[in-house]
Amino acid sequence: MSKVSSTESQASKKAVRRRIPKWALQNADDAQGDEVYYLRSIGRALDVLDCFDGQTPLSLKEISARMRLPESSLFRVLRTLERHEYLRQDRDGTYQLSPRLIFGWLVRAADHVREVARPQMESLVNAFNETASLAFLFDDRIHVLDCLESFHEIRMTNKIGRVLPPHCSALGKAITAFQDRPLADRMLEVYGLTPRTEHTITDRQRLFAEFSVIRESGVACDREESIRGGICFAAAVKSTSKPVVTAISVSTPSNRMDAKREREIEAAVLQAATSIAESL
Repeated sequence: MSKVSSTESQASKKAVRRRIPKWALQNADDAQGDEVYYLRSIGRALDVLDCFDGQTPLSLKEISARMRLPESSLFRVLRTLERHEYLRQDRDGTYQLSPRLIFGWLVRAADHVREVARPQMESLVNAFNETASLAFLFDDRIHVLDCLESFHEIRMTNKIGRVLPPHCSALGKAITAFQDRPLADRMLEVYGLTPRTEHTITDRQRLFAEFSVIRESGVACDREESIRGGICFAAAVKSTSKPVVTAISVSTPSNRMDAKREREIEAAVLQAATSIAESL
């Protein structure tokens, strides 16, 4: 048995060694080895992809400024990436990540948002001893990205990954209100204007009127619209240069809410959203 094991071990080592060409091993200890085998053309193409955030389209001029490359040289890279379906060009000439890449970029962006927002969520929970949640827009669906629950025996809960209704949850309304009308319509069509309680808004005209109010105040409210006995206030994380894809909220049972507490929570979630936007 020991001989067989020894033979297998030697064969395994040989197999591993064969993965690296001998001519590459000769320069393995060379400080410039990585630079010798670095393909600048591929690196440049990957640098171009890193210019995109998965949300904002970029023009040739904007990418050129970020890359500090002549537009003539950059254009060839863009056309190559477009041909291999890593980028797509819109009618206005701007470029955007293709669907095959965009979801991966969104996951990466969501992870960053979760990390940045966690201190603000902890601050909200400590201030009110109520559940704080974070949501993120993936394409046309709003998912719960993070949740910190209160220590009350009776409390509101949220499940990470859950798809939120864009028409009756505070987080859903806070994000949907700031989308372009075609995307907002699609989000509502995907989820449907299904009544969750007797307080759910199912009239499209009335819902968009509320979206207009949310855009002015920055805060959305769910007063027993998605679940009986629950109240939630959410604020959109707004940026001057990027679409709104994130919102933060505090939710509480209705029996622990009064007018004074409502005003305090509204102000707190709005301040938390502002701080997150500044950190991002």
